[in-house]
Amino acid sequence: MAIDHIDLARIDLNLLVALDALLSERSVTRAAARTGVGQSAMSSSLARLRALFGDELLTRAPEGMRPTPRALALAEPVRTMLRQVQVLVRRDEVFDPRTVERTFTISLPDSTEVLLGPTLLAYLRAEAPGISLLLRSIDRAHILEAIDADRVDLAVDLSFRGQLHHKQSLLYRDSYVCLFNAALVGLTPPISLDDYLRFPHVLTSLRETAHGVVDDALAKLGRRRILAVTSPRFLAVPFLVRKAPVLTTMHARLAHFFADALGLTVSPAPVALDDVAMSMLWHASYDDDPAHRWLRALLRRLAHECVEPPGSA
Repeated sequence: MAIDHIDLARIDLNLLVALDALLSERSVTRAAARTGVGQSAMSSSLARLRALFGDELLTRAPEGMRPTPRALALAEPVRTMLRQVQVLVRRDEVFDPRTVERTFTISLPDSTEVLLGPTLLAYLRAEAPGISLLLRSIDRAHILEAIDADRVDLAVDLSFRGQLHHKQSLLYRDSYVCLFNAALVGLTPPISLDDYLRFPHVLTSLRETAHGVVDDALAKLGRRRILAVTSPRFLAVPFLVRKAPVLTTMHARLAHFFADALGLTVSPAPVALDDVAMSMLWHASYDDDPAHRWLRALLRRLAHECVEPPGSA
């Protein structure tokens, strides 16, 4: 469709900046602060937006301001357009990680934070001191909403079911192994399935259920295990294993890390389990953002360098 320049010239495109802030903050006061204008100016922008779209857009509610269906339909295309404009005007800028100042919000499991976080932080302090990180626990139920609302720049998790405006890329692959305190359970690797099931297990689950991939695999064999503890925190599990005669099944790279640090023993899992793939997810409008591209490439490189399985070439 051809651009109607005369029609567009009648529209103050700054109103779309105000609309994006209002839909993100759902508060005139906070939207004004976010865009650096006064509250009265933002109220005026909201009135003009209502006239432009012929819709209330935001209505008062007990929890603040509630977007109308029309506003919700506008949110994604408006944000995508603004990001594209931002990339367009910054395209000729030279990105230099040594001098840029920026904060990235990354949502990820604590297991990935343990594996990549120290190396990533050390690299940033040495090579990109103006870049800081805001790390958040992964909230699988709301991560797509957080990405779309620009509350999260990048998410890392096992799998995502994104939409067309979401981009994904493989970060690294991992397998499962068994981790235990050999002095307490009296086992040496490789352990048998019978030995594996002779002791109670510790399960890490981010869902409110005491059931995991191991239980599915055992069910196919007509077997089951006893669970002693189910925890949502990967980092707590090796400390539980160190003090009690229990076993846990976890991602190999993390298991080897804890085995070295805490004097634990790793054995191949005596039940067939599919490998897992850790992926990155981001909003498509950040695809060409130089800083965002640099961060994604850095994470891929660090993942390759510091989470290769033991014995890899």
